[in-house]
Amino acid sequence: MKLSALRNRTVLRTAAVVLTAALSVALSGGTGSADPDKAPSVTSVTKEGRTWHLKVYSAAMGRDITVDVQRPVDESQPAPNLYMLNGLDAGEGTASWAAQTNALGFLADKQVNVIQPIGGRGSYYADWIQADPNLGLNKWTTFFTEELPPLLDATLGSTGLNSLAGLSTSGTSVLQLAESKPGLWKSVAAYSGCAQIADPMGKQFVKLAVETWAGGNTLNMYGPADSPLWAAHDPVINAEKLRGTQLYVSSGSGIPLQRDVEFYTKSAPGIQGDVNLALGMIIEGGVNACTHNLQDKLNSLNIPATFQFDPVGTHYWPYWESALHNSWPMLAAGMGLPA
Repeated sequence: MKLSALRNRTVLRTAAVVLTAALSVALSGGTGSADPDKAPSVTSVTKEGRTWHLKVYSAAMGRDITVDVQRPVDESQPAPNLYMLNGLDAGEGTASWAAQTNALGFLADKQVNVIQPIGGRGSYYADWIQADPNLGLNKWTTFFTEELPPLLDATLGSTGLNSLAGLSTSGTSVLQLAESKPGLWKSVAAYSGCAQIADPMGKQFVKLAVETWAGGNTLNMYGPADSPLWAAHDPVINAEKLRGTQLYVSSGSGIPLQRDVEFYTKSAPGIQGDVNLALGMIIEGGVNACTHNLQDKLNSLNIPATFQFDPVGTHYWPYWESALHNSWPMLAAGMGLPA
């Protein structure tokens, strides 16, 4: 067995044990019902300064999806679209780019529409095979690859060039989306996302996120463990589909700095802060192993990509905000913008 594979299994197995013991929050959402007779459309636009709050009807999911857009510095000129996907709570809570970082401030002087979809908690932004009793009807791949892009181009007067960035669970999703429709996003940045979902430990990671934390059931997502859909959506297995996309992939090592320790221990009282710190270390260590395996696969296919492996760092926002800054020149190039 290769060292990288052994490392991946060991770290992820440890992560599975710790996460199973520590995570217990079950969240619910609407079910939705697809209406094939009603076309996707922007049903409302509310303008709040440079922020436009869109309601976009998804025919695939049968409901309106909220999409917030920070308009470009010069709204009189066409601009490309940078999709900024949030983590597991999908922007529905406070764990979002807007709430946890100054990403919008960093992008405010740039000629880019910053696309911030709200919704899809615990879905991995995937097309699920059937509706889930708690997480509803999820057809996010269809929404992002087929329904939303032409509507944004028409509503915002975009240039038609797109880039995509995501973190944590959506760091997996952005790679899956790029493979689902090669060429739609010219440049893609994945921060601290596990690129493997089809091996036993990768499946366990997805199950822990979707089931233990979000209260869904992966049987409604990709089916049982032996379903070929797991491999069909594994970014490492399908890495050939990333050819031609500019890529930036980053992760930390899981080794905390003093600021990490202070953040976790001060943000939760007593033993919970210590547990959260351990989780942040273990999750990032597992992500690091997944990311090395993606690098090995892309190298074997002679597909170029920029990888950033930080020697320290746990699984939280300051590292992702720094990675956004570091990856901006690549994202900008994909959208035809100056760095």
